[in-house]
Amino acid sequence: MASTHEGAAELTVGSAPFRGAGHRAQAEAITVLRNTGILPLQRNARIYVEGVDTRVVADYATVVDAPEQADVAILRIAAPFEPRNDYFLEQMTHQGSLEFTPNVLAHVAAVARAVPVVLDVFLDRPAILTPLEGATSGLVVNFGASDAALLDALFGCIAPRGRLPFEIPRSMDAVRASRSDVAGDTEDALYSFGFGLRL
Repeated sequence: MASTHEGAAELTVGSAPFRGAGHRAQAEAITVLRNTGILPLQRNARIYVEGVDTRVVADYATVVDAPEQADVAILRIAAPFEPRNDYFLEQMTHQGSLEFTPNVLAHVAAVARAVPVVLDVFLDRPAILTPLEGATSGLVVNFGASDAALLDALFGCIAPRGRLPFEIPRSMDAVRASRSDVAGDTEDALYSFGFGLRL
């Protein structure tokens, strides 16, 4: 038989107020790094998406099948890493180069030639965003956010107010030249610790 505390947990965990608070926290933590005026997005826009559930997007705008049909594209990608499994800790963390592969860079650039791109990058670690910045009309990062939370931020339903918890290096050469035991030590960082635009 469940104790009083167990019964309270069942009523509390996953309750609507707590789920709502979690959703808001995710949306507010979206960090805007670049905005040429495209954000917040318009509700009547035609949207091409990759990495986002189209059923969620349909609650905000019209989903189209190709970049050429869209007013804007939303692309979601994750920070790059090199899969390794030589040591115990490597099984639980991402490591290796912070640079995106040429294929990823070329794909984002190709979509951007057809339509303005809002790029969202999941940063479980820093990433070299320099080659992607010029291809984007909007560049945002997240640290763990649902599609719905991201879209609430992009469409201005919940104002994003995230700040970077670490700097974004300009290049891997800058990373290699920095001191590994000193935070924020790369030369001429693309984005500094604490950076974040407001919409």
